[in-house]
Amino acid sequence: MATTYRYRAQNAEGRVVSGQLKANSESELHNKLKADNLLLIDAKEDVKTKVSFKKLRYDRVGDFARNLSELLAAGVTLVRALGIISEDETIKPSERKIYGEVLRLVKTGVPLSDALEEQGNTFPTLFINMIRSAESGGNLDITAANMAIYYTKEYRLQKKISSSTTYPKILAVLVVVVLIIIMGFVLPQFDSLFSQMETLPLATRILMGISDFVATKWYILILIGMLLFMAYKILISIPGIKLLMDRVEIHIPKIGRLRKVIYTARFARTLASMYSAGIPIVTCIQIAKTTIGNTYIEAQFDQMIADVRGGKPLSEGIAGIDGFVRKLVSSIAVGEETGALDTMLISIADQMEYDAEIAVEQLVAMIEPLMIVIMAVVVGFIMIAVIQPIYGSYQSIADTSM
Repeated sequence: MATTYRYRAQNAEGRVVSGQLKANSESELHNKLKADNLLLIDAKEDVKTKVSFKKLRYDRVGDFARNLSELLAAGVTLVRALGIISEDETIKPSERKIYGEVLRLVKTGVPLSDALEEQGNTFPTLFINMIRSAESGGNLDITAANMAIYYTKEYRLQKKISSSTTYPKILAVLVVVVLIIIMGFVLPQFDSLFSQMETLPLATRILMGISDFVATKWYILILIGMLLFMAYKILISIPGIKLLMDRVEIHIPKIGRLRKVIYTARFARTLASMYSAGIPIVTCIQIAKTTIGNTYIEAQFDQMIADVRGGKPLSEGIAGIDGFVRKLVSSIAVGEETGALDTMLISIADQMEYDAEIAVEQLVAMIEPLMIVIMAVVVGFIMIAVIQPIYGSYQSIADTSM
């Protein structure tokens, strides 16, 4: 990656100007400034800490790409287009700072892709790579339009999944809260009653033991929860374990099918967006694999890419990947046979996104009654454990009085 230099130079009128510019060496910097009728006086590498902004949501990336595409297609220069976008009153102040920083770098001669990359993790890597490819291909407006469609649809899919799982999450939290209240505050009220009884049923002894632990040792539960969370974070940071977990994920009944559909939709959409922009298929695969979000699937691409480079059809290579639905393979095969691979990729991406939405709805429809059943079983066990000794006590009194 090129180095950013802060320089001072003399213009044709003899005045000293300063700025910053990216170049691979000071010699290249000198040549770039000379082309602009500037004579380099001195330069040094910019060691200033990079500006760090919050990562943009996909819908905001989509809006940025859409606005950029429309302005460039209308004949507006890149600098002016970025200026219009950064001055938009409808965007948040944090976004205005991001676009303003990008504009500042572009004004100094930094390519747009490098200016986006300078913002840290603010813009997705795929978006930056697509812009970089478009800069060399001269079709920045078309590529930006494709990226707008891509990130808008990706955001909609994310929101669909998030909104569909909201109710099960709320229900799960309510179950935990209800159990804490019952175990920590309600059941202890029965201690004095149960302590007067000679014997208690096994279910009651278990329940009261749990209740006593929750009421008196609640901090241990919190500690255990924190330790489990930390252990989970440490485990998933280990590549081998993360690979195993990602492999198990796509083979879990029902859930695995849903994840496969989502991963397929994501890969197909990325591949379609890049291939339709004229990027070589091998480069498309190399970048698209990084957007899948499953290390097990991504790890299988090295051999597949080598095979495709060697002349193997893309459909055969994809067929050997464990983690994609078979519909992707058949659609790519049809595209290769008809010479309309870009059209088929877009079509399968749309189909997979629709299938993902349906799969999410089906999964939620299955989880909701399952959680209700679990809650009913837990509450039923508590009721039986509480009522059984009381009923037994009344029965003993009745037998004694007879």
